[in-house]
Amino acid sequence: MALARFKDLCMDANDTGTVADFWGAALGRDVEHMADGDAVVRGDDPVDTIWVNAVSEPKVAKHRVHLDLRVGSLDPLLAAGATVITPASEGARWHVMAYPGGGEFCAFVRDEMDDDAPGELFEVVVDTADSESSRELADWWAEVLGGTSTDDGRGFWWVEDVESMPFESLDVVPVDEPKNGKNRVHWDLFCDDVRELKHRGATILRKPDPDVGWHVLRDPQGNEFCAFPSTPQ
Repeated sequence: MALARFKDLCMDANDTGTVADFWGAALGRDVEHMADGDAVVRGDDPVDTIWVNAVSEPKVAKHRVHLDLRVGSLDPLLAAGATVITPASEGARWHVMAYPGGGEFCAFVRDEMDDDAPGELFEVVVDTADSESSRELADWWAEVLGGTSTDDGRGFWWVEDVESMPFESLDVVPVDEPKNGKNRVHWDLFCDDVRELKHRGATILRKPDPDVGWHVLRDPQGNEFCAFPSTPQ
């Protein structure tokens, strides 16, 4: 049984309007610019929501968490302001791209999709240190979210079969770079037993207070996430 349910995604940005407008165009979703400077990208279901939160800290390193999209063509992404960092090649089936005012994402061009159709979010990717830490983190999140931890066979693991997630898998991929500062992309959960999250290895960074009604936590490898009560307090 799942300890938590996926709630939504969150992105930090210095220019929330630019970032939100890009993701709205890239995914074919509605965008709302908030009076407090934040923005929100909304899909057909609340679980498709992406909050774009204003922060003052600049981006200083490659994102440790990024999104993977399926697209029929790169043209809509380029028209929305994205740039290609590394084109797809025989060694990689995806284009590494950057969104305006933000960070990296990957685009997988698929013949079965219309060239001018919005992109489809199908994976969220989390960086880790090596294959063993990939397995450990995938196992942890599979247990928390009630999913399955699957061995890719190429040195990394992913989490799938999570009923509450609005994408197919959470992939945990080894990289050379260490984590450097707070992740600029994270996810929110519904969880009514934060004590059990802590018992299983999460670290509580901030408890609810008069300013926020949720817990801010880190998973066992330092990736930040937030836990909200299933019923507002």
